[in-house]
Amino acid sequence: MRVKNDWQKPLDFSGLKTTRLLKSPRKVNVKDFAQPVRYGAKFSEFWRDGIPDILGGASLRLLAKKIADAHLRKKQVILAMGAHPIKVGLSPLIIDFMKRGIITAIAGNGAVAIHDFEISFSGHTSEEVESALEDGSFGSALETGEAFKQVAERCYSYGLGFGEVLGELILERKMRYKHLSLFATARKLRIPSTVHIAIGTDIVHIHPGLSGSGLGAGSLRDFGIFARAVSQLEGGVFINLGSAVIMPEVFLKAVSVCRNLGFKLEKFTTANLDFITYYRPAMNVLKRPTSKGGTAINLIGHHEILLPLLFAGVQEEIGGKK
Repeated sequence: MRVKNDWQKPLDFSGLKTTRLLKSPRKVNVKDFAQPVRYGAKFSEFWRDGIPDILGGASLRLLAKKIADAHLRKKQVILAMGAHPIKVGLSPLIIDFMKRGIITAIAGNGAVAIHDFEISFSGHTSEEVESALEDGSFGSALETGEAFKQVAERCYSYGLGFGEVLGELILERKMRYKHLSLFATARKLRIPSTVHIAIGTDIVHIHPGLSGSGLGAGSLRDFGIFARAVSQLEGGVFINLGSAVIMPEVFLKAVSVCRNLGFKLEKFTTANLDFITYYRPAMNVLKRPTSKGGTAINLIGHHEILLPLLFAGVQEEIGGKK
C-alpha cells in the first residue's frame, strides 16, 4: 500500500550520532561483579568477593562501614525497631552488639517491650492471632498483663522511663531467659532503652487496672531519653529496623526538637531495613532528616537474613580497621 501522509512514514535514523562504547561512562562494571565462593571459605572471603558491589550489595557494605566507623570513633549507633526482629530470633545478635558497645541505644514500640518480656519470662511469644481472635482470647495472657501493670505503676510512682523499669523487673524476677532480653541487657549495661507507646495498639491495654497515667508518664520520659541520644547523633548512625509507623514518627520529632535546641545534626547516617519500603520510613528516616548533608541507606529484605549478614559485615569492617 502506498504511504500518503508523513505521519505514516517511519523516522529516518541514518543521521544518528554514535559514541564509542570504550570511552563512554557506564554504571555497571565487571570490577563490581560477585565472584564464586567455594565450600569451606571464610566469611571474610564471602564479604569481600561473594556480594556484588552494586545496588543493594553496595548499600549493605556502605552501611556496615558506616556502623563500624561510628563505633571506632565512639559515635552513637541507635537501633530503633518494631517487634518482628525479636519474633524472628534476632535478639542474641542485637544483645551481642550492645555488649560490645557497637549499639549505644535501643528504642521500640510497645510490641517490642511485650515480646521481649514474654521471651524473657517463658521462652516463647507471638500468638496465633486468627484462632485466638475467634474465641476472644487474643491478648489475654495473665502474666504479660500483670507485669506491664507493675511497670506502669513504677513509672508513675518513681518518675522513671518504661524501658528502664521493664529491664529492672526482668532482672529482679530472675527470669529464666533474661539473658535474651534487650531491656534487661540495656539496664545492666546502663545504656538507653526506650519504649514509645501508642495507646490501644498493644495487647496489654485491654487488661483491667492498667494505669494510663503510668504508661504515659513512662513513655513520655522515654521520649526525652531517646531525644538525648539523638542529640548526640552527629557522625553516628540511626537504624530503623522494621518499624513502619511509630519509630519513624518518633525519630522525626526527636530530630526537630534537637535542632530547635541548638544541637548540630547534619552529617549522620540513617538506615531503614524492612521487607518492603513504607512511606514513613522513606520520608521520616531516610529523606527529611538527612536533607542537610547526611547519608540515607535503604535495605530491603527479610530481617532474619539481612541483619545477620549486616552484623557479620560490621565485624569484618571493624576487624579490618583495628
